[in-house]
Amino acid sequence: MVRYLKENDVRQLLTMQDALDAVERALKDRALGRAIDIPRVRTHIPEGTQHVLQAAAPELGYIGFKYYYTHARGKSMYVHLMNIASAKLEAIIEADWMGIMRTGAASGVASKYLANKGASVLGQLGSGRQSVGQIEAVCRALGIRRAQVFSRTRDKLEAYCKAMAQKLGIEVVPAESGAAALAGAHVVNVITKSATPVLAGDWLQPGQHVNAAGSNALTRRELDEAAVRRCDLVTVDSRGTAEHECGDLLPVVEKGLLQWQNLTEIGDVIAGRAPGRSSPQQITLYESHGMGIQDIYVCARLLALARERGVGADLPIGD
Repeated sequence: MVRYLKENDVRQLLTMQDALDAVERALKDRALGRAIDIPRVRTHIPEGTQHVLQAAAPELGYIGFKYYYTHARGKSMYVHLMNIASAKLEAIIEADWMGIMRTGAASGVASKYLANKGASVLGQLGSGRQSVGQIEAVCRALGIRRAQVFSRTRDKLEAYCKAMAQKLGIEVVPAESGAAALAGAHVVNVITKSATPVLAGDWLQPGQHVNAAGSNALTRRELDEAAVRRCDLVTVDSRGTAEHECGDLLPVVEKGLLQWQNLTEIGDVIAGRAPGRSSPQQITLYESHGMGIQDIYVCARLLALARERGVGADLPIGD
């Protein structure tokens, strides 16, 4: 029997702390050679795009993949978990909300390792669906007490801030501009779908840590070149993925100021194999693109919780 979890099941089961713990372990295990991640592959057709992320987690006993299809009229997302020892399919999990949570968790984990101790103010650019996971993850990972958020649609922004303040139990305020959102912030989240930069280098302040999670295609850019060049430490989730997807870093790589193969992977910082922040004044950057190994670890936790609590449906597949 294969356990099938629908979106409502995932929302019922998965907490941000579960996602933070799973993503941190996934990144560390991959850095230590205990997990395998294959960069995303995309298949484009005129009607839409299929995206596939593969990974193996021998420590958990699972191998699997996430695939999703994006179309002008909607999208569908699923994770498949196979048992490494038995070769049996064990779970199919609808993965929209899970993806929002694990993407946010990656920024939360990066902030835990790269932000200055005592960071309490968050500046965020973006208030779309993906931003919900970003703000919650960083706030829970660091104990943020105030968040300053800017997006271009004021009515939507005010509703978002009110909802997030109620959910997180902290002060969440709409900022008048992007620069105002960053003023006095210790950590910065950038989570948009912009093709042109929304964060200017002269807005950054010494000691800030930046999570850039929206530029997962070479045609997208959230940080201008000056912002990237101001960062003393640039980290990514995966060098292989960044080379194919990081529009933020492409201009500085093309000018020879960075090299893909020399980028620091956040998993190596977590595992103690690479240095992180070396001074309180440094500006650090984490470019997040998403990894299949993050999906596998989070979904393995979801499957365990579903079995413990009797959530989901068993499908007669592979019996």
